[in-house]
Amino acid sequence: MPSPHSTASPRARFAGLDGLRAIAVTLVVLYHLFPLWWLGSGFIGVDVFFVISGFLITSLLLREHASNGRIRLGDFWRRRARRLLPALGLVLLTCSSVAWAIGGDVLVGLGRQLVGAATFSYNWLSVVEGADYFTGSGSELFRNLWSLAVEEQFYLLWPVLLPLLLLVRRPWLRAVVAFALAAASAVWMGVIVSSAASPEALGADITRAYFGTDSHAFGLLLGVGVAVLWRAAGRRERPWMHGRTARALVPLTGAAAVAGLILLAASAQHDSVATFPGTLLLASALSALAVVAGSWPGSWLGRLLDIAPLRWVGDRSYGIYLWHWPVLVLLVASVQGTGTDQTFPVWIGILALVLTLLAAEVSHRFFEGPVRRLGFRGTAAALGRALRLSPRGRAGVLGGLTAIALLSAGTVAAVVSAPSVSSGQAVVEAGIAALEEHDPGPDSGDATTHDAAEDVSGDQITAIGDSVMLASASSLLERFPGIQIDAAVSRSMYAAPGILRELDAAGALRPYVVLALGTNGSVSARSLQEIIDILGPERQLVLVNAYAPRSWIPGVNADLAAFARAHAAVQVADWADAISEKPELLAGDQIHPGDAGGRVFAEAVAEGVDRAAHARARLAEFTEQRTYAEQLRRELFFQPSHAPFAS
Repeated sequence: MPSPHSTASPRARFAGLDGLRAIAVTLVVLYHLFPLWWLGSGFIGVDVFFVISGFLITSLLLREHASNGRIRLGDFWRRRARRLLPALGLVLLTCSSVAWAIGGDVLVGLGRQLVGAATFSYNWLSVVEGADYFTGSGSELFRNLWSLAVEEQFYLLWPVLLPLLLLVRRPWLRAVVAFALAAASAVWMGVIVSSAASPEALGADITRAYFGTDSHAFGLLLGVGVAVLWRAAGRRERPWMHGRTARALVPLTGAAAVAGLILLAASAQHDSVATFPGTLLLASALSALAVVAGSWPGSWLGRLLDIAPLRWVGDRSYGIYLWHWPVLVLLVASVQGTGTDQTFPVWIGILALVLTLLAAEVSHRFFEGPVRRLGFRGTAAALGRALRLSPRGRAGVLGGLTAIALLSAGTVAAVVSAPSVSSGQAVVEAGIAALEEHDPGPDSGDATTHDAAEDVSGDQITAIGDSVMLASASSLLERFPGIQIDAAVSRSMYAAPGILRELDAAGALRPYVVLALGTNGSVSARSLQEIIDILGPERQLVLVNAYAPRSWIPGVNADLAAFARAHAAVQVADWADAISEKPELLAGDQIHPGDAGGRVFAEAVAEGVDRAAHARARLAEFTEQRTYAEQLRRELFFQPSHAPFAS
């Protein structure tokens, strides 16, 4: 999250920081607005901001402590409020009101999001909610505010804790303490990610590690350590800091660090400790090098990063960061009725970028700037004078107040009218209700097998699936009365062998087994082979392929098709092809089918079962013919002769 800092004197300004902010916010914005581009890890821009924040805030606090012998907490937090609240309030009111006008999934959870934004607890509320940041719903309007919450928690606690660090007398030892705490935070992130209980739980665990202030504080703490060392060096600048070697090597090192950040942003994300914390920790270390190199006395890198375009973006980086995500969510929702996890055209990203820059400039000029210069009371007094002194000023103030009142009313209406669950969750819950109301009757694990597909009844089918099957449960029960359904949210193919073993041990595994488990992650040939081994030769397997706006879906479908081609007892139910022609039958997440979509799912399963039944019939016919041939061979070659030998 861009570092929202107070206005400092020219003497207190660090060269290059605005340029680094510009680079950081550009990485994040491009990562979100153009997800198909090359910035697979552009989210590391947030970690650049964390390092800058830790460095800058600690430097300002150390300077105040050195000048006054203490830190005025009230003044510090007042400056934070001046810097943060005007832009944040404008974004929340405007985007909530627009969301109300659009309606639908974009309103889900809006009340919780506003509470999290207003109390700077967004990250922890999301963790409690079990959110999945990287693969969850793309309709969460203010999802990007998690990082603002992390920074604000740091701003709240660090001024109180800094005097404890200052009890350590030697500055280098203070830095060691900060770096040790940063290392502990990074290790803690790795522990959380590596201890995921299951592949299904990995997304929530990564989000916990990524959103947690405790597990994602290493960037802030690296900035703290650098600030402590920088302050100690600045009190007595060493001659070598101005030497020819230092002035040549330090900027080059910083330039290499900036280039490394861009290359790192272009690397692939991995749902493992390689990225969390590996990539993030490396990005933080490179950012620390860039901060030092840009601020180094006489550094050409600082002057390069302070060029006008970068300064312009850096000055508005806070507003750009706040606006870009909700603007994108609202545009995608209004144009194609989906979340941002569904592919959207490039022109939407371009339009979102233009609107973001315009909104950030308006906010910077008319909201943030006046409050930062005059304070809240001074701004109110200035508005009062404008009301009294001129008709033009009066019209402007009244127009602005009316707009704020309308936006506030729109926000209230948005919260009141927000649906309790998304359209996708609603159809899943309807499926769960259908299963709970369904009486499966006596177990049919040993049901008689028929050879004709149209004779395959529900009591011969075991269906195991994820939330897509849950959403289609009512249609499956209607199409196959008596079908045995075991479906759960976020389930993947890795769970199938264990479920099948339990059913087989209980004698409840039926002749036809349908698996719809490709939505939530990749499948492995090992798991599929294990499934075949459990089912044995007497059962037929139907694999339902997947349809979802997820990067792994094409690979999953290709793997399922290849496995079916290699095994005569396996058929594919082509749900992906069936629904791709009717995406309007899906919920807003473009994953879960509604009532009509559920019937399409059931028919796709029926076609797969039909092919499985015909394959079984052919196999039975072939087996019967082979048995007859074997019997005939035995009769011809081994039948004893009863005719007497002629003498």
